[in-house]
Amino acid sequence: MRETRKPQILNVNDHVANRYVVSKMLKNAGMQVAEASTGHEALALAQDPRAKPDLVVLDVRLPDIDGLEVCRRLKADPRTKDIKVLHTSATFVTSNNRVEGVEAGADGYLTQPFEPQDLIATVRALLRLHEAEANLVARNGQLVEADRRKDEFLAMLAHELRNPLAALHMGLPVLDRFPPHDELEQQTREIMQRQLALLTRLVDDLLDVSRVTRGRIELHREPTDLAPLVARVVDVMRQRVADPRRQVIRVELPPGPVQVSADSGRIEQVLTNLLDNASKYSDPGTTIEVRLARVDGQAELVVRDHGIGIDAATLPAIFDLFAQATRSLDRSHGGLGIGLTLAKGLIDLHGGTITAASDGLGLGTELKIRLPLHAGRELVAAPPTEPPPAPPRRRILVVDDNEDGRKMLRKLCELQGHEVSEAADGLEAVRCALAERPDVAFVDIGLPGIDGYEVARRVRAQLDGPSPVLIALSGYGSAEHRERAHEAGFDEHVVKPIQLANLRRIVAGAQPKA
Repeated sequence: MRETRKPQILNVNDHVANRYVVSKMLKNAGMQVAEASTGHEALALAQDPRAKPDLVVLDVRLPDIDGLEVCRRLKADPRTKDIKVLHTSATFVTSNNRVEGVEAGADGYLTQPFEPQDLIATVRALLRLHEAEANLVARNGQLVEADRRKDEFLAMLAHELRNPLAALHMGLPVLDRFPPHDELEQQTREIMQRQLALLTRLVDDLLDVSRVTRGRIELHREPTDLAPLVARVVDVMRQRVADPRRQVIRVELPPGPVQVSADSGRIEQVLTNLLDNASKYSDPGTTIEVRLARVDGQAELVVRDHGIGIDAATLPAIFDLFAQATRSLDRSHGGLGIGLTLAKGLIDLHGGTITAASDGLGLGTELKIRLPLHAGRELVAAPPTEPPPAPPRRRILVVDDNEDGRKMLRKLCELQGHEVSEAADGLEAVRCALAERPDVAFVDIGLPGIDGYEVARRVRAQLDGPSPVLIALSGYGSAEHRERAHEAGFDEHVVKPIQLANLRRIVAGAQPKA
């Protein structure tokens, strides 16, 4: 049987008889006691990790530095700030003395003479407090470590999921070269596109909610008219979720622009989440209402459904991470319970508010967003532009150790009329870049041999003459990863899966560096 650890007490008093009596009381109560007769001796013992006490019984009057100053130094030192301090004194006995001791950092104050039971009861109470605080510190450390591991897991999960998603995203445009043979094939393609878009959004939301909770989301704000943005998102969501579920989305927009300073991509993400939730938690045949207006100097965006609603007990926690209005074993409504958490975090970053209201179960839900109106000049619609000319034929190098992703990106580039070669590891990528001198190189970061960062560094250092446009491909999309890619020599960092429009833009604008 393991022996219970005795509490470690440091008894500080320059009066020999008083020190002896206090130590005797503490030892009789089963505590282990060390002694000091000066303030400097007490500080040295307290700062020694081998002798660090749980509690110091500290007389106020000492021959070198007084007990108040000793207490202040103990509480100011990170090594000793958790030690409990019990002041004792036979001369400083007024209420002002006790107040002064507490303000110096003491956890308790006893005036002498005191009964043994008073001392032991006070010491035990402070020891219990010390133990509780130590447990809280340890628990907090565990929570911080668990949170760090969770963030690492989410990032790794998203990275691993993005490799197969990339191959699927690039495979669908290949299938779309030919019209479907029949209605069944057409429906199958549409289902694949919808579910792939859903998978991609879930992966992105997982990473984004982690960044929002850590305050690591960067907004790219600019004057934005919410009216066309809302109309555009509603059109997409009609096709993606409402029409397949036989639901109607009714939109009410103001006659003029509703201009805010916002990251339009993030606002689209929020509205997409709200409309997806409204559709998911509503029956077929119901109506979802979207209203945009200017109210009290703010832009107000309301999404109202007539679905399952939210009970009064759940409503206050609806924006909490992983919270859902209803949970059931059949998971008929799906979702991860992070959409509203992410929406609130993004709206908060914009200086706005988002609130939820419901009259109860079965009575629908209303989500209301308010954003400050932008005080700048009104937006002017850009004149129509001519469609861009077809990009010239390029030499492209695709580097990825994931064979399916590498093959699909190669086929997609070849379908655009480009000449493509490929490499499966870092060293092979450097050899191909030096020998073939491509115009563009798409380089995965996580490669065997040497990683993509080192590939970029070696290509930039060893290739004389024009150097290819280097595009980093990665499942990681944080600011740190983008910065690291640019420092290594990449021209751009693209998060998998790469979209066809983005691929065309990169290749069309590729100008090898001199």
